[in-house]
Amino acid sequence: MSSLLLSGCVEPKKESPVWEKIKISDLAPTEGDKSHASQRFKTINLDVHVFEVPAENIDKLEKIRKNLYIRPLRLRDYGAFYANSFWVRFGHRKKWNEVYDKIEDAEGQRINRISLMLPDAWPETFAITGLDRSQSVFYTAIDGAKEAAQIGPGILALRIKAKTIPTSPGQCSVTAYPVFTPPVKSTIPELDAQVKRREFPFTVAAFGLDMRPGHFVVLAPTEYVEDQTTLGGLFFTNPEGRLFFSDDENKPPERKPVFRVFLLLCTQVDY
Repeated sequence: MSSLLLSGCVEPKKESPVWEKIKISDLAPTEGDKSHASQRFKTINLDVHVFEVPAENIDKLEKIRKNLYIRPLRLRDYGAFYANSFWVRFGHRKKWNEVYDKIEDAEGQRINRISLMLPDAWPETFAITGLDRSQSVFYTAIDGAKEAAQIGPGILALRIKAKTIPTSPGQCSVTAYPVFTPPVKSTIPELDAQVKRREFPFTVAAFGLDMRPGHFVVLAPTEYVEDQTTLGGLFFTNPEGRLFFSDDENKPPERKPVFRVFLLLCTQVDY
């Protein structure tokens, strides 16, 4: 159980179909002469909590989805986001413990917690799962068409970029989206450029919002997707499953299929 005490708002009964779209420029690394060194005093700190929840309990997350707020979030495309089995919600302060409790009630186990210190306007890539060979990944494009990306070997990751807002000290603009990236990085600019050309950003599942310390988002699947050739299945599903212990001491532990849930918590904004 987290000791953090974090508040939230109740989601409107009806979701508005009107969304403020994310711009492609929000997703890409910042260009120009600025370096990490020149921006080292401007950082945004995010904690990423990763849970695995038994597939049979996916309906229990509906309470989280209904009790958190949707309006501050920006999606590049509403239909494509949900067609790829992604949902995301916003919360703040006192809602944090409530969300944590509901994930635990669904037998969720936290498998990872990473603290990210993001230089202002520079992206960070958080690994989700590895691919040991080349494969096709199918996803729904913005126009509703089914498309395939040939990716691997490498990693499927969540790329996160945060920018301070000069007119709002203590607040930052955060964007995130799944991305395939090769495993090799190089300090040689020419080779690094070749590696980046092999990346594939799944911007159909991009989201963004403005955050302050204490704000968080929940990223989870709309349904359990076992198929590892789909974006939703590859991003959220662990095909190996996980052992779960019963309250009944006479019952042996059972391996169950699981899906991942991500909590992204803003802890500090230096400006």
